[in-house]
Amino acid sequence: MLAYVYRVTKYDPADRDEHGHYAGPEDTASDHGEVEAAYLQAVAAFATETGADHLAIREPGVPCITHFGAEPAVDGYGLNGLFTPAPDAGPGPSLPPGFHDGAQVPIHTGLELVRGMLRDNGAWCRLEVEDLFAVHVGWDQYLYIGTSRPCEDALAATRALGLFPERLTSSPYDFDPEVEGAGFLRPGDDAFWDGLAAAVASGRAGILEENFVEGATRWHSLTLDILGSVRAGIVPRARLAVRPPLSSDIDAVLASFPADGLIEGVWQDKDGRLHSAICDEEDFPELASRISAASAAVLLSAYEGEDLPLQTAVMPDNDGVVRARWRPAPAAGDQGSKR
Repeated sequence: MLAYVYRVTKYDPADRDEHGHYAGPEDTASDHGEVEAAYLQAVAAFATETGADHLAIREPGVPCITHFGAEPAVDGYGLNGLFTPAPDAGPGPSLPPGFHDGAQVPIHTGLELVRGMLRDNGAWCRLEVEDLFAVHVGWDQYLYIGTSRPCEDALAATRALGLFPERLTSSPYDFDPEVEGAGFLRPGDDAFWDGLAAAVASGRAGILEENFVEGATRWHSLTLDILGSVRAGIVPRARLAVRPPLSSDIDAVLASFPADGLIEGVWQDKDGRLHSAICDEEDFPELASRISAASAAVLLSAYEGEDLPLQTAVMPDNDGVVRARWRPAPAAGDQGSKR
């Protein structure tokens, strides 16, 4: 945990009530102008004073179903132009593979990510340099900057920009290992992939769920002849979940729709490409229509603890060490286990 944490906002503390709630005239949306620029200049000032020239993306996420942001969602989650576009890998979220946990980005890219988070219309992530610097963006233009040193020059520059830095003991957006890091950890190493090959050969495993950004999933069909290429294409630090093969009994899948609730449909089209969608009862008819034309499909509950996968894993870094802090949803065999 960093020794110095500041809440940086455009909200004058004098306009807060006895409970600390802001009651002044400032709008909670970004102005896309001078105030937004001031926030970015403040981040740059703290980064410069701490000596941070690159930032690590941690626990990236995108809106999953309904967009609750302050502004209309933007194409590409605001990542277009910041990362190399994803190759045409078929259906799935159109997310650049460079936007992943642990990716190192220069300060100017980090500032553009902060800009998007201030506008609350696309991607979100923590931006950190271990034991040195951190930037977290919350709701309503609340920015949290953590540093390993007081950064008096940056504080003065922030005040001169018309913003209000306030000292806190910690950021409310610090990673919480009891919540985000809880669960069973199995590295996605050689042993995992060897076991997966055996499960595919026996017919127990048929599809692989790859989650490298919270709120977006890529699905992979699993056959022994392509398992190596699937592994090679997995994004660094992704969470993996192994599931049984899809059902070719489309009538049975259609008959399994619940009356209501939240489900994820996964289906394979006639060309062998996998698609998925998470929806509630309002969109069940559209999902059913798409599945009716599929060659194979499955419906999965989107609620935690239901329809558990066969196995889970987290991809290690190239040196074999798992540095991702997040964990996948538990597998059926992981219940009650922690590692």
